[in-house]
Amino acid sequence: MHKLYEKKHVKKGKWMKDPKAIQITVPKGVEHIIRQIEQAGYEAYAVGGCVRDALLGREPEDWDITTSAKPEVVKSLFLRTIDTGIEHGTVTVLLSPQEAGEGDRAFEVTTYRVDGIYEDGRHPKAVSFTGSLEEDLARRDFTINAMAYHMDRGIIDCYHGQEDLENKRVRTVGRAEERFTEDALRMMRGI
Repeated sequence: MHKLYEKKHVKKGKWMKDPKAIQITVPKGVEHIIRQIEQAGYEAYAVGGCVRDALLGREPEDWDITTSAKPEVVKSLFLRTIDTGIEHGTVTVLLSPQEAGEGDRAFEVTTYRVDGIYEDGRHPKAVSFTGSLEEDLARRDFTINAMAYHMDRGIIDCYHGQEDLENKRVRTVGRAEERFTEDALRMMRGI
């Protein structure tokens, strides 16, 4: 296990008490977006596979951001955006080289959401935006992808993703049958 990872257990639904327990170096662009959203009065975190990969000591392929800000707010905060999945609350923010530093300049920012019914075995028919990070994390596929990170607050791990990483275990958030019925591709991602 990489030294970025430090064993910390939290009970389901609880926030990690020690915000300095784990430090992940996030790209300048990710920090810029998170800080900009926070200055407007909203929450924002790096989320999902980038957090998992950083804990494993791997360079994340991309960095996703989740926020309490609705898409129209995110679009108003940044000069250049693309509606990449606006019906699901996703906007891609394009940063200048000065804002992003080295590396990626495009980052997906998605509003906290709760997924509706999946009718096609792949995508929810509709989503509802929520103000709760915990509700957003609850809709995710695996515990190791249901972690969020903030530079000041540390890691948010409501579903024991860190423990599952340490034990090399892939476990769904909630009932496996439900998660795989919602999106059959999750079975392949779990392998």
